[in-house]
Amino acid sequence: MPNASQYPHESELPTTTVQLNHTAIYASDRHLSAEFIAAVLGLKVSAPFGPFLPVDLNNGVTLDYYEKRDEPIQPQHYAFLVPDEQFDSMIARLEAIGVTYYADPNHNEPGQINRLFGGRGAYFDDPAGHNMEIMTRPYIRP
Repeated sequence: MPNASQYPHESELPTTTVQLNHTAIYASDRHLSAEFIAAVLGLKVSAPFGPFLPVDLNNGVTLDYYEKRDEPIQPQHYAFLVPDEQFDSMIARLEAIGVTYYADPNHNEPGQINRLFGGRGAYFDDPAGHNMEIMTRPYIRP
């Protein structure tokens, strides 16, 4: 296993901007999961790209849904920074399709939202069991 001394020092690295371009999200039904998050967030599912079914976010990042039926899906957490003026409509869409949302990541406060860092947020499960989060303010990090 490599140790930290094998990596270049920060001053030796090129100065570039690093951005997340895409991430693969495992689902037992890629169509169901991609359509679900697209509906909640008010987005569209794009045409398949190889084995992936992409949902394009407005910041150039793509969620690439990948179907994995032969083994259980390991739940992950995905957080979406959303415009405050669209938050209520997202909650309304969750309610309309019968999905419970929670104020906390452990799902102990059903039907509630949080007001962290002066914004609003909620957690909910997608069809594959991933813990999704919508929030109107990014978390303040020390």
